[in-house]
Amino acid sequence: MNNAPELVLHGYWRSGTSYRTRIALNIKGLDYRQEPVNLLEGEQKGEAFTALNRQGLVPALVAGDTVLTQSSAIIEWLEECYPDPPLLPPDADARAIVRAMAMTVACDIHPLNNLRVLKAIKRDLGADEAARDAWTARWITDGFAALETMITRHGGAYACGDTLTIADCHIVPQVYSAERFNVPLNAYPALMRAANNAHSHPAVARAHPDKQPDAS
Repeated sequence: MNNAPELVLHGYWRSGTSYRTRIALNIKGLDYRQEPVNLLEGEQKGEAFTALNRQGLVPALVAGDTVLTQSSAIIEWLEECYPDPPLLPPDADARAIVRAMAMTVACDIHPLNNLRVLKAIKRDLGADEAARDAWTARWITDGFAALETMITRHGGAYACGDTLTIADCHIVPQVYSAERFNVPLNAYPALMRAANNAHSHPAVARAHPDKQPDAS
């Protein structure tokens, strides 16, 4: 992109959506500055952040005068604006498969296990830690079972073929979350092989939550 704007990522070190966005930025080899938003202290609901994203959700990517929200949309924007290296396969069928894998995480797993939902089931339903973990495991295992079938059919070194794609950007953080909540993963050998291979890539490894400036 000519005259590329400065990229500033507003996110939280342990947020899965921030994590997947960092992976995409790193794979693209882009320079970006991070502005941490502390979710535990409620900074995402403060005036400074909601001026960027009225939903009060991370991440937000500021690109010059443009503010982008929703991590999957941000990753698609990165793919359009910075197409090399690509995060989508060259043919339409494979692109649809990759997007389906990514959306399995973004639409069917992650929204039911993010911080605001976990806080709500504790506050509104009185869920203790064991109930929270059971809730989380229910939706992760449903989604991972579907992904296991897709990756077994279409995977190579990574989730779809032998090149990192937006599917890997979404799957790696979801595996991290599953491990945080003690979800057993031995039923998903194809998924775990692809996730571990992706995590070994230097660009993906640099995006790990523990390596972020606001990690605690």
